[in-house]
Amino acid sequence: MASSSRSRQIGTRVLATVLSALLASTGMLPAIARAQAQIQPPVQAPIHAPVQAQVPAPVQPQKPSPQPQAQAQVQSPLQVPQGPQSVADLAERLLGAVVNISTSQNVKSDDDAPAPQVPEGSPFQDFFDEFFKGEEGEGGSPRTVNSLGSGFVIDPTGFIVTNNHVIEGADDIEANFADGSKLKAKLVGVDSKTDLALLKVEPEEPLVAVPFGDSRQIRIGDWVMAIGNPFGLGGSVTVGIVSARGRNINAGPYDNFIQTDAAINRGNSGGPLFNMKGEVIGINTAIISPSGGSIGIGFSVPTELAENVIAQLREFGETRRGWLGVRIQPVTDDIAESLGMAAAKGALVAGVIKGGPVDNGVIKTGDVIVRFDGKDVEEMRDLPRVVAESPVGKAVDVVVIRDGKEVDVKVTLGRLEDGEKLAENESQPGEDNGGEKAPAEPAKPAPVILGMTLGALDEAARKTYSIVDTVKGVVVTAVDETSAAAERRIQAGDVIVEIGQEAVSSPEEVSKRIAELKSQDRRNALLMIADKTGALRFVTVRIE
Repeated sequence: MASSSRSRQIGTRVLATVLSALLASTGMLPAIARAQAQIQPPVQAPIHAPVQAQVPAPVQPQKPSPQPQAQAQVQSPLQVPQGPQSVADLAERLLGAVVNISTSQNVKSDDDAPAPQVPEGSPFQDFFDEFFKGEEGEGGSPRTVNSLGSGFVIDPTGFIVTNNHVIEGADDIEANFADGSKLKAKLVGVDSKTDLALLKVEPEEPLVAVPFGDSRQIRIGDWVMAIGNPFGLGGSVTVGIVSARGRNINAGPYDNFIQTDAAINRGNSGGPLFNMKGEVIGINTAIISPSGGSIGIGFSVPTELAENVIAQLREFGETRRGWLGVRIQPVTDDIAESLGMAAAKGALVAGVIKGGPVDNGVIKTGDVIVRFDGKDVEEMRDLPRVVAESPVGKAVDVVVIRDGKEVDVKVTLGRLEDGEKLAENESQPGEDNGGEKAPAEPAKPAPVILGMTLGALDEAARKTYSIVDTVKGVVVTAVDETSAAAERRIQAGDVIVEIGQEAVSSPEEVSKRIAELKSQDRRNALLMIADKTGALRFVTVRIE
């Protein structure tokens, strides 16, 4: 009986050992468990021990030992993708469409300004000598100045996009391609407001071209690739992310830049910024850098703005932007409160240009434009951009806030390029009869309101301050330097045209209107101010 029981125990151990070996051979046991099964001898248990105690632990593959689990935790992060694994295929496909733009300009050396200096032995010494100093002449003789930039092909027939500042003033423009070939380029058109230019070369065979993408679809954090020629080093590829959108860096009236940390340096100007589909979503234009090198703050003109400009340059050789014919200024919190608006938004109309599209009274001075052609105008700088992107002659719906209420009007747009000439003619200053003159001595004590000394706008005042005849209102003859009016840069010679959107023509009316605002518990008075040329602006002055 004892012999039979011992035989069963031996058989069980043999079966367990065979089962463990089978599981190990099929990969169901961890590697360490297999090793342990090979080196550990069977346990010699007493004859009276329970049968289940004889089964070795490694036969339970569903419960791995702690050591393999720890190894799996260490290895798993290496398997998680960290950004693009490689952009080599994308770069290889796009490099052929990016060109080096080389320009030369013949200038006369008529000054003794020193040439840029670099540290002795700098690796960029030759670069500075060749491209920044140029071929200097002597005694005022002409010399050649060279510069470098980037560009990219948008059409196989030879249309190339770059920055205006890359080719500005150039006598000769040359496009250098990735395969080493060179082609002379002619200028098709430029747009200084967006710093864009379109060139044309005549290739013998179709060129590699890249398409425009929709920059409105990109998100902060998306991966982007910049290709260009920094410091003359052709075909350089850098990768980063979109750091911000809609940046205003005061570079022009339509600032709406994409900010990226992809390395952009001198020589990258005019080069493309790609999304991961290989579409151009920006044109690299500017950097912020104390040293002149990349610190991870670069700016690109988005294609939502650039694409329409390039299309116009290609079709007309110039831009043809829509024009509303108004002068505008921001709506501050104080102005919004003075106008009874719930929030500070929109563009405040500070003047209407004579002969412009809205000179018929459809839009008035003091209106706040909050919606244009179906697009909300959240802040002042939104309006010039959406107007400029609209076709000339288009009839658009405009929503304005007037007297605290929304009013719908329809406007037919003019052409901005024509309107700029009208605006320049209108803003010409009146005749100046001998420079600045001291304020005239008042015949009787002049009223002082909100820190401003006021007087009637008569012929003597017009002559004293050279105020044009078209300006109507009350003249400011002096301003207390410690007053709220001085904080708003109101000065002697300015004219108060309206207070709280009501016209005033005498100091007494100004005093009465301010008293009314005080009785209404208003904290600020909204003043329309005209300078001596008639240019208008709105300011809010704190009611003390």
